[in-house]
This record gives sequence, structure tokens and C-alpha cells, in this order.
Amino acid sequence: MKRPTRSTRLRIPLRLRLRRTRGRLLRRLIIAFLVLVVALCTAAVVAYRLTGIPAPHPETVTQSTVFVDDKGSYLGRRGPVDRQEVPLSQVPRYVQDAVIAAENRTFRTDDGVSPRAVARAVLASLTGGERQGGSTITQQYVKNALLSPEQSLSRKAREALIAIKLDRTRSKDEILAGYLNTVYFGRGSAGVEAAARNYFGVDTRSLTVSQGAALAAIVNIPSYYEKAGSDPKVTATLRARWEWVLDAMAASGSITAKQRAEAAFPAFRFYPPGATEGQRQYMIDVAAQEAADRLGITEDQLARGGYTVHTTFDLALQDATTEAVKDLKDGRTGKGGADAKGITLHAAVVAIVPGDGAVRLLYGGSDYARQPFNDAVGGAVEAGTALDPFGKVPLGAPLTALPKTAAPTPLKLASAYATVAADGVYAAPYTVTKITRDGRQVYTAHPDTRRALDEKAAFMVNAQMSKMYADALPAVPTAQRAPQTLFTAGAGGGITRRTVWSTRLDPRLALTLALFADRPGEKKNTTAPAQLPNDPPPAQSATETTAQIWQLATTGTG
Repeated sequence: MKRPTRSTRLRIPLRLRLRRTRGRLLRRLIIAFLVLVVALCTAAVVAYRLTGIPAPHPETVTQSTVFVDDKGSYLGRRGPVDRQEVPLSQVPRYVQDAVIAAENRTFRTDDGVSPRAVARAVLASLTGGERQGGSTITQQYVKNALLSPEQSLSRKAREALIAIKLDRTRSKDEILAGYLNTVYFGRGSAGVEAAARNYFGVDTRSLTVSQGAALAAIVNIPSYYEKAGSDPKVTATLRARWEWVLDAMAASGSITAKQRAEAAFPAFRFYPPGATEGQRQYMIDVAAQEAADRLGITEDQLARGGYTVHTTFDLALQDATTEAVKDLKDGRTGKGGADAKGITLHAAVVAIVPGDGAVRLLYGGSDYARQPFNDAVGGAVEAGTALDPFGKVPLGAPLTALPKTAAPTPLKLASAYATVAADGVYAAPYTVTKITRDGRQVYTAHPDTRRALDEKAAFMVNAQMSKMYADALPAVPTAQRAPQTLFTAGAGGGITRRTVWSTRLDPRLALTLALFADRPGEKKNTTAPAQLPNDPPPAQSATETTAQIWQLATTGTG
């Protein structure tokens, strides 16, 4: 057969040759694309299988310990992070739905990632553009709790892979619980429990629909919205977003039309907190030490343990006492508590339930930041005549050494007076009623009582206290005197008073106030005892302030 010559081949039309070349190129491109797709899929599968779900960062699982008063009102916390974990069952469904409406409306049905958000983030990383948001709740949880805050293409890809694996291996409720317990809400609050407390003064279970929607709205820009309630502009901006969240909830059926119509924008706790917050640290110091001792752990372990410490304190009474003592000090030395001679007036107030030992009131100083030393539990204050009523009766432990004590602490003296009010039954003072953790009660207090005075001796001490008070204020008619035992004593006399003790007691309560002063010492950063200013008379001031606090403590009125 005759082979075609070169001239014959050249006769093939150009159009046909181009069509053949184009066909081969197209086939090659398709093959290359398929190979690339297979390679990418293989790489994705390998990467998915090799990618593990990392453990949460230590700071995202660290919990603080919260202290509450005898009615459950928030006192304060201890710990490096303001976070307490709560199970999803304690988060009202409408609060969950509010967060989903605000952050990721397809959360219940998506695969853990938002392809559009991933694409935007990849494009921004490649072009150096602005950081992109829009991640799913699952991705946000991965980013906040499991990965570093680094913004890079590789980290974003790893975030997506972990989110997908998390969505396939854990339930939506588990993911949502992790997110709600770690997301930052502003005001130092990590997680919904701390946010509920810091914004509204309640626990998560008590959040209303309006409050839940407000917290969900805050998550968007927490560092800005945390000023809601104190900054009018921020409050107005948050209100608009709050309306948007509620509208979305109503549209999805999470709340009814009636609930939407009745929703009122909530009131926020003032931020930053007021000055009384610092004074409470005296109470928290004492309760934290006691709680750690009862659990057999260190105070640092307590602070990081996620406990709730229920105390014996009456917060409303504590705050009222703070104001009463402030008025007393300002009236004697002027604002700031120091006069022109540098004399600083101190006050310590303790109130104990007789026969039980529960400490209802513990005023250890006016400013914890300037004076962390607690005058109520650590201050050795001159006894003077305050112990005279105990001098002629037989005492049992632990009051045996009391008459020989030259400088008892206000807490110890108040305990002795409470023993008299309980007809001779001494009760060891305590500040913690119970401790809970993860919904379980891990400690319950039991009063530690013993007889330290027989009933006759207790009667004699009581009578001696009343007689000393009557001798000190003979002009007050007996009919006008209160039915409680009143007692005012001190160290020094006349115009040289150095300490004044004022006590009022009955079977309900034993209340003691100590008033004393100091001045700068000869050496730097030291102090020395000083005479109390005599205008107005210190005994009168102490008695009147004690009466004012007693009225608040026993009737709840001023």
C-alpha cells in the first residue's frame, strides 16, 4: 500500500487540524481537572481523618467560684476568669433560640460550616482584605475554645475541618452548650451564666425572654455593648439589635406574637460597678478561707473550682451598714475618714445569730483597695471596760480566757455577747451555709454549739451590761429604753477615749460596733493608736449608729 507523502498530509484542512488539536487539549484539561479534583478530595479526606478535635484551652474550662448572700443575691467572685459552666437544661429554650437567631439561624440543620463564610475568609486572607465574620456557631466555638486566635488561611481551613468533624461526632445540644459556656459577653463575662449575673443580677435559669434576647444581641460586639445601661448611645444601638433578634425569633416561631408584643427592653445593672463592690471583699475573704477549709482544698483551688458558696451574710444589711458608718465617720472627721491631724477613724461591725453562730453582718473596713486588712476579724482592739460584765462569773470554753484578753477582735467579742443572748450557749461563728458545684451540694454547715455559761451566769452578765448602760445614761427614763440589752463601754475615759464598744442584743441577734482611731507612726508606713475625736462624744455616736443598724437588721426599715 502506498504511504501518504508529506504533500498529501499537508492537504488536510486547517480547520480540521485545529478541531483535532482542540479536542485533544480539551480531553487533557478534563483529565487534569478530574485528577485535581480527585487529589483535592483525597487530600481533604486524609486531612479530615488526620485532624483531631483538640481539647479546649485551659482558660476556657477554668471556672470561677461565686459567693452569694443568705437570700441568693450575688456578692462577688474569685478566680482568674469570670465563668461558671451550666448544663444546657438550665438555659431556657428561648435564650438558646435567641442566640441562634442572632448568630446562626441554620445552626440546627447545617453541617457545622458556612461555605460562603469560608469562601469570604479565604478571599480576605489571599487579598489581605478585612477580617470576615459570619461563621457558624460551631465554627465560633472551635475558634474561641479549641484553636488559637491566629488569622491565617491554614488556621481557617483547620477550623472548618474541626467544625465538620465536631458536627458529625457530637450532638447540636453538646455544641451549643459548649458555645454558650465559653463565648464572651463583655463585662469580663465568659459564658452565659456570668453574663446573666453581670448584666441582670440573676442566674441563667431566671432570664426572661427580653433579657435573653439582649444577651444574644450583645455577643456581636461585646466590648461595645457592655456599656449598655450607662451609655445612652450604646443603649440605643443595642436596643435596635435587640428588636431585630426578637423579630427573627417571632418569625421562626421561637416565641409567640403575644410574647413579641409584650417584650420590654430590659434594665441593666450599672457598669462599671459601684463603690460598695470593694467593701464586700472583706466578707468574701472570710467566706473563701472558711469554704476552702471545709472542702480541704487551697483557696486557689476553690477560686478555680466553679463552686457556688452560699454565705450567711445579709447583703442589704451590709450595704446599709456601709452607709451608716460612712455618715458616722464623715460627721466626725470629714470626708475620707481622716482629720486635719491625720487621725483616721476606724469602725468594725459584727452581727451574729445567738445559739447558731451565723454571721449576718461583717463590716471590716470602708475601702478594701486601700486597706485589705479586716478590722472585724483581725483587728486587736483595746477591750477597756467592754469585758467587765464577764469578770465575776464562771466561764467555760472557749470563753475561759476572755476576761484576761486586753485586745480582743470584734468578732470574738461579738461571739461572747451572742453567748449571753443565747442564755449561755456558745455557737462558733461561721459564714458559709452550704457549697454547691455542678448542681450538687458538696458541703452543708451544722452549728457547732456548747454551753459556756450556765443560765444563772448568763443572766448576771446580761444584768450587769444593762446596769452599766443605765449608769452611763441615767437621764434616759426606763420606760423609753428598748427591751433589748444595751451596752456601751470602751478604753480610756472622759476626753481620752481610745476605743468605744457598743452592743445591742436579744435572742434574735447580737450586734457589736467597735469605734477606734489611729494616726501615722514615727516610722514610714506604720500607725499608732490615737484618741477618738471628742466632738461629738464618741460613746453617743457609737450608740446611735448601733441603734440605727439594729433597726435595719431586725425590722428591715430605716
